[in-house]
Amino acid sequence: MSLLLFVIKICRRSLTFSGDNYKIKVIYGDLFKMKGKKVIGFDECYTTEVGKEPYQVNPESLCGQFLSKHPNIGIATLISDTGLINSKEHSKYKNKVCYESGSLLPYNDYLLLAFAKLNKDGLGIMSREEYLACLSKLWEEIDKYYGQEDIVIPVLGAGVTRFQGDSLTQQQLVDIMIASYQLSSHKIKKPTTLHIVCRKSEDFSLNKIGQYI
Repeated sequence: MSLLLFVIKICRRSLTFSGDNYKIKVIYGDLFKMKGKKVIGFDECYTTEVGKEPYQVNPESLCGQFLSKHPNIGIATLISDTGLINSKEHSKYKNKVCYESGSLLPYNDYLLLAFAKLNKDGLGIMSREEYLACLSKLWEEIDKYYGQEDIVIPVLGAGVTRFQGDSLTQQQLVDIMIASYQLSSHKIKKPTTLHIVCRKSEDFSLNKIGQYI
């Protein structure tokens, strides 16, 4: 490997994948400062109570940060205005009304995502199959709501969400998201771009993307 190529790889802050009908850009950055419609992951019940208890939204999570910036958001009104239909089965947490993972609520420059399923203690937990089904639904929903704007999305599942059976790293999750999007029939059209925003960590490298596909 040449010295120049080595330096480029070390200093790389983004990586782009393009196909005939899509463009994905994996990037380090601050999701809140990026242009485009930003996806914020909630749990399946759209919980808005922020705190340190297991059933509350972690204040340090993207959802917690979003709620601190929008303390007066009316989720019930958004659900009603959007016409979002709740799931037939209730959540395992206190038998609450919940929504299909992958569903979106549009709110200004944001798309609020019903993501993690809750267990009886209010903790977010998903199987790999549920995660893949969520992504499939999400791409369909984004296709409906993106409005010719770029989409900015975090690495879903890389936060406090737990996975049944095995633990998926940010590196693996990025590969799964890319592969799922590439296989989906629902894509935002070029030149509009899907941005996947990563956080820097010791177990993640842009240069290793694709190893788990």
